[in-house]
Amino acid sequence: MDLDVFAAAHRHEWDRLDALLRRRRRLTGEEADELVTLYQRAATHLSLVQSSAPDPALVARLTTLVARARSAVTGARTPGWRDAALFFTRVFPAAVYRSRRWWVPTALLSTAVAALIGWWVATHPEVQSAIAAPEELRALTRPGGEYETYYSSHPAASFAAQVWTNNAMAAGYCLVLGVFLGLPVLYVLFENMVNLGLGLGLMGAAGRLDTFLGLILPHGLLELSAVFVAAGTGLRLGWTVVDPGPRPRRTALAEEGRAAIGMAIGLAAVLFVSGALEAFVTPSGLPTWARIGIGVTAELLFLVYVFAVGRRAALAGETGDLERGDRSDVLPTAA
Repeated sequence: MDLDVFAAAHRHEWDRLDALLRRRRRLTGEEADELVTLYQRAATHLSLVQSSAPDPALVARLTTLVARARSAVTGARTPGWRDAALFFTRVFPAAVYRSRRWWVPTALLSTAVAALIGWWVATHPEVQSAIAAPEELRALTRPGGEYETYYSSHPAASFAAQVWTNNAMAAGYCLVLGVFLGLPVLYVLFENMVNLGLGLGLMGAAGRLDTFLGLILPHGLLELSAVFVAAGTGLRLGWTVVDPGPRPRRTALAEEGRAAIGMAIGLAAVLFVSGALEAFVTPSGLPTWARIGIGVTAELLFLVYVFAVGRRAALAGETGDLERGDRSDVLPTAA
C-alpha cells in the first residue's frame, strides 16, 4: 500500500468526520447518518493501515478519530451499581462456568498430588528428617504448636487483609502469567500443593491429622477453589496461544485475556470471603464440626453460584467478555 496515496485519497473523509465530531449543536438526521457512515469507513481504514502499512503517526490519528466517533455513535456510558450487579450475577459466574473443563480437572489432579505428597511424607520418616530436625517438627505439630497458633498469631482484621492480599496475588499470577504457555501457572500450583501436602504429612505422622483438617477446611475449601479456577483459566489462556481455534490468535488472546482480567476481579471477592473465614472462623472457639460446616456451606454456595447461576447465564449467551459495545472494532480487511 502506498501510504501517501491512501492518505490523500481519504483525508477529506477524515476531515469531514472530525468536523462533524466538533459540532457543538445537535446534528441533523442527515448529518447523523453521515457520521455513522464516515465512522465505519474510518474504522476500516484504520484496520487496513494497521495490517498493511502501520505508520505510527497515521495509526495514532485514526485511532483517536475512531475512538471519538465511536463514543459519539454509541453514546457516553458511565459504569455504576447496575454494572457491578450484572458482573456478579452474569458475567463472572458465566466465565467460571465456561472454564470448568479446565479448572475442575486441575482441582482433581492437584488434590491428588497434595494427598500423594502427604502420604509420602507421613509414611517415610527419612523424608520428615530431611525436612527439619525432630525438635523443629515437634514445635510445628504439637498441641499449641506453630500449625495451630498461626491462625491466631495476629489480630483478625490485619490477618484477614494479609491472607486476602497473598491469595489474590497468587490468583493474579496464575491468570496473568498463563499467557506464557501456562508454565508459571504450573509452578505456582505445584508450590501450593507441596505446602498443603507437607502439612498433611507432618500432622498425619504426628497423629493429629484431624486437628489439621479442622484448621484447613473452614477456609481452605473456598480458597483452594478460587486458586484452582485461577490456575485453570491461566492454563486455558496459555493453550489459546498454542491453539486459538477458528479465531485469529490476536483476537482469541484478546477475548480470553479480557475474560481472565474480569475473573481476577471476581476471584478477589471470593478470596476476600475465604480470608475472612480464615481470620474469624478458623481460630474461633466454635466446635470443629461447626467450623467445618461453615466452610462446607461456603463451598457449596460457591458451586451452586457457578453451576446454577453461571450455567444459566452461559446458556443465555454470556461469555465473560466485555459487552459488544465496549469491545474494540474488528472489521475485515480482505476477502
